[in-house]
Amino acid sequence: MKKTFGTTLTVLALLAAPLAYAAPQVVELNQVPCQFLESEHGVNQGFKSTKIQDCEAINARTGDERLAKAKTLTLMPGKTLFRVTNKDVPYELGFWLRGATLFSRATLPSVSGGGLTPGKTQDYVVELKPGEYVYSCPLNPTPDYRIVVK
Repeated sequence: MKKTFGTTLTVLALLAAPLAYAAPQVVELNQVPCQFLESEHGVNQGFKSTKIQDCEAINARTGDERLAKAKTLTLMPGKTLFRVTNKDVPYELGFWLRGATLFSRATLPSVSGGGLTPGKTQDYVVELKPGEYVYSCPLNPTPDYRIVVK
């Protein structure tokens, strides 16, 4: 009888196993010169950039105001796939997600990478924990847009 009981538990565990492998939440982000579209409510500011310095100058003039109006993403903890596309930026881009403060950068997960040539889409997967994050592109300098995970 103990063997049957153990076998039943094994079968139940195997049936429940697929539930543990839920699909990740997907966040799609599109980069245009000097900004992420979704972060700025889908409004393309129409910035022109042929090099990093163009965005540095644009953000020095407009970054604080744009960031104050930017959309904060609210996400659930767990596996998250950030699907990032380079739209209309004529040079290679990247993506960098990290904790919002110096302390949280040491305690929260991060993900980063480059290789986003014009028109390319790339996936970045991370297991998000509760907390506050920022994301940006250091190669297409953008403001540090906020994400809250709870």
